[in-house]
Amino acid sequence: MNRHQHHLLHLTYIRTLILFVVCITLVIAVPRLRLQPDLLSTGLCLAALILLNLMTYLRLHSNWPVLDAEFFAQLCADVIIYAALLYQFGGASNPFVFVLLLPLIVCATTLPRRFTLLMALLVAGLYSSLMFNHLPLLDFSAAHQHTLVQLFHQHITGLWISFLLTVGVISVYVVQMRNALIERDQQLGKAREQRIHDRQLLTLATLAAGTAHELRTPLSTLRVVLSDLQQEHPELDADLSLMQQQIDLCNSRLRQLSEEATLSQPQPQRCDLFLSSLLDAWQLMRPQAAYRLTDVLQPAPCIQASMTLQQALINLLNNAADASPDAIEISLTATATDRITLTLRDRGPGLTAEQLANLGKPFFTTKGGLGIGLFLTVTSLATQEGEVRLYNHPGGGTLTEVSLPTCPCDPEEAENV
Repeated sequence: MNRHQHHLLHLTYIRTLILFVVCITLVIAVPRLRLQPDLLSTGLCLAALILLNLMTYLRLHSNWPVLDAEFFAQLCADVIIYAALLYQFGGASNPFVFVLLLPLIVCATTLPRRFTLLMALLVAGLYSSLMFNHLPLLDFSAAHQHTLVQLFHQHITGLWISFLLTVGVISVYVVQMRNALIERDQQLGKAREQRIHDRQLLTLATLAAGTAHELRTPLSTLRVVLSDLQQEHPELDADLSLMQQQIDLCNSRLRQLSEEATLSQPQPQRCDLFLSSLLDAWQLMRPQAAYRLTDVLQPAPCIQASMTLQQALINLLNNAADASPDAIEISLTATATDRITLTLRDRGPGLTAEQLANLGKPFFTTKGGLGIGLFLTVTSLATQEGEVRLYNHPGGGTLTEVSLPTCPCDPEEAENV
């Protein structure tokens, strides 16, 4: 629903309440005051109000947005029907004449100034007309005339009921309007944050694409140099082979970046196989890091595996290895019927209050880097309905929890991804 569709919904509530009050008042007042209203005209007014409410209810189920002019027309229809009802029962002398103010209040709180001025002129004109043109509320020529005191008390009672009705409607509507404005402000704030977030991602993606293109030349040069060094210095074969593996890994990463750009969707894969291949690839990058698998979920469900997810988890593994490279505990458990949790626990110094408050923000770092690793991790996981949480473990170090949704898949196909 757009803004005016919510307002139309509230307007149907107000009309329903007024219909109920008018019907109850007629049932009580007609026999007690011995009124003789024009039943045909009164029935037509009530039928018009009911029909307008039904048409509005059907309009709410349409996908077309409600424009200012349409909403103003609805309010004008309301005030005209109310004035027609008041005409049947004493006009401006009717204690329920305050009902004419309700469309004006709604218009003033929802529509631009020009519509409010037009509504004010319409309400003022109708009220002035009802001062001089109306059907009398009581027939004083009848034999059963009421005393002035009785009429005065009944008029005061009607004013009291009308005042309470107006106060109630205004209070409820203003509260609804305030909640709608608060909700709209929150949505605008989220949209603003999302635009900033998307702009930052676009900047990082541009930088990454340029860097990936520029790295191919130096990596090719290093490959040739290492090949020459292996021939000239066979005693350094072990170290040079390790350097060659690292260069091959970088080339593989660049190639995966190009391949990932052509993939339309992540592929289902068993989470234990995905974790195993992830740890193997990470171990090549960080051969000095040591980890221990404390628990692996069995039977293993499937997740949507992708290179972006793999890179997101590698970022978290690197953070844990930077904190304590020789004591990383990894576990894979199920927290719900359709979600799994990957837990990383390091033995580092933990996180300060400032770090906990700024985790996931771009360009915030505590290690002297660029400060985009965790930001990209949070963003990548969010695209797959995942989330990451970091805590200070009571036993020391940092506890990282990654929650991911599971997906149905064929076990044989999942093993071949």
